[in-house]
Amino acid sequence: MNNSTPTEEVRKIQLTGGSTYIVSLPKNWIDQLGLKRGNTVTIEQMDDLTLRIQPKNLKVDDKPRRATITVTDNVTPQSLIRRVVSAYLVGYNIIQLKNPNKRIDVDQRYAVKEFTRRKLVGTEILSDLPTELTLQVLLSYAELSVNDAMRRMSIIAASMHRDAISALSSENPQLAREVVAMDDEVDRFSLYIIRLLKAAVSGSHVLREVGLKTPRECLGYRLITKSVERMADHAVNIAQNGLSLTLSTLSEEILGQLRLMSDSALNVFEDAVDCLFEGSYDTADRVLERAEETRGMEAGAIQKIIKNAPPEDVPALRLIVESILRTAEYGSDIAETVLNMTIMGEVGEV
Repeated sequence: MNNSTPTEEVRKIQLTGGSTYIVSLPKNWIDQLGLKRGNTVTIEQMDDLTLRIQPKNLKVDDKPRRATITVTDNVTPQSLIRRVVSAYLVGYNIIQLKNPNKRIDVDQRYAVKEFTRRKLVGTEILSDLPTELTLQVLLSYAELSVNDAMRRMSIIAASMHRDAISALSSENPQLAREVVAMDDEVDRFSLYIIRLLKAAVSGSHVLREVGLKTPRECLGYRLITKSVERMADHAVNIAQNGLSLTLSTLSEEILGQLRLMSDSALNVFEDAVDCLFEGSYDTADRVLERAEETRGMEAGAIQKIIKNAPPEDVPALRLIVESILRTAEYGSDIAETVLNMTIMGEVGEV
């Protein structure tokens, strides 16, 4: 066994019975799994033509993965939150924050607890002691699949955009403030989906559990998650720029043009998300064409703003137009990703 890495063993393919190819399995692997003669294994061909071999009916270790984060006075609350997020994303089920010398600082403790409540799906405070704070992820992979989480995240993002546009014609600023607050829900699902995708690439049993078919899908879903998250951020921008306007209500000329652009952009976004769940190459292709139509509305909107809006409101209104256009562009990005994910069903291989 030469020309191999320390974790690689080279074996010769042998022919037996005139039609069956066999290769021997490493003894160390057999011993580690406690396999014996007569036991069965499953062989799964992966997208890259490699083979995954594992014992049939393999029992996955359900023991929770535990991470311990040391808390000291020189760790800022935001730095501590980043460590918690990293531990959450890589799949730890129990995250314990511990100060070995004294009580955990009040600001540190409050920041982590508040962030957990607002941003981490399925995570609860397991214990809250003076020198320790323990978080536990109670939601299993199968309880909320990637597709289910993505669907909820997309619905919330689209609702935020609609409400942000509606707030422009309302004299009640509370609607715009609610849009800003809803961004936490999108971030919650975004972090949760990333956690699932990181777990899915580690093993085929997790891949199937989270509702995906191949590891190749994980990259596509990661890109789409980012696009949905950014689309929601622009809904927040629309709401915030709406709150900064000096006029309590905009002219009908401006509102009509903004609504027209918004409807077009939102249709692009929602159709792009639908074609993801449908796995439709043709629908994704049509979405890309419609995204250009939304971009073509920009000049008309800017002209109406300059003609009908007070000069002090023009910068904020132009930013609102830009955020509406970004909604269509992120829908276009999603559609492009779906094209890449579904192209194998549209072409023939030689």
